[in-house]
Amino acid sequence: MYLLEVYFESDKETISFCERLFQLNKQIELHWKTAEEWGNHLQLDNQSDNSHFLETVARAMAGVYMSHRLTGMIGFVIRRFYYYTSSAEIERIMDLSHWIILGDDGDSQMVRNNQDPGQLLDSIFLANIQHTGELHFDSVINFQLKSFKDDIIYYVGLAIDEFKREEDHQAFLDMLRGYVSKRPSLMDTVYVIQGETFTFFRPDGRQYSTMELQTLMQKEPLYITGLDANELNLSPLITMAPNTIKIYGDDPSEPKTLTIINIFQERAEFTSLRHFPFPLHLKSK
Repeated sequence: MYLLEVYFESDKETISFCERLFQLNKQIELHWKTAEEWGNHLQLDNQSDNSHFLETVARAMAGVYMSHRLTGMIGFVIRRFYYYTSSAEIERIMDLSHWIILGDDGDSQMVRNNQDPGQLLDSIFLANIQHTGELHFDSVINFQLKSFKDDIIYYVGLAIDEFKREEDHQAFLDMLRGYVSKRPSLMDTVYVIQGETFTFFRPDGRQYSTMELQTLMQKEPLYITGLDANELNLSPLITMAPNTIKIYGDDPSEPKTLTIINIFQERAEFTSLRHFPFPLHLKSK
């Protein structure tokens, strides 16, 4: 039998801890009472393997921190370490920070170099539990989380880098939107099929060859927009500035498609590939 005394100041965090603990191990006996000096006092009795029991407690505590304290920590870092004051900017950086720290998709894991901040938090709580028969949750948070806080500062910095890239990209799209709005249209309607490289068609169903697209683009000073004259997705449409762009494919959230819709707005529309009006002979000429 192993006995552990745990203290929480917050009632909400105490309840969250108990719920997490029982989700991880239903064999633990728990006695809850209120202590005048330390708030909520939990006595945990364990009948099974001590090492697994302590790891379970540490994991539950780390989960409580991630759910109830992480957002406040991120906000503190954004304001005090990186000096952001705009509520809109802080909110976006907060979202990106959560994605980097907690995301389980490949992109977020790559951004944080496949590190798991939660594992560090687990180990900090476990180290504190192993050296004493009692643990004060708020004391660990206030005095033992320096290495974890340093990681949070680093991850928020990565989030800010991503935020700045988003700002630069949006400014680029705004510039292209303004550029296109002032240009006369060379074509009334262009039909586009999604792919690694887009395929372009005239209103009569004839496909534009690569040479035809490059000839068109050579007549347009694309260098003033920052676009590459050899780029064959966005540049042809910027050059033609059609009144209507009909995009066909299977993925409406495909990044190149979203970029075109962002720039051309109501002039661009997406439709399933099965509604493409011409025979599909997708051979480059």
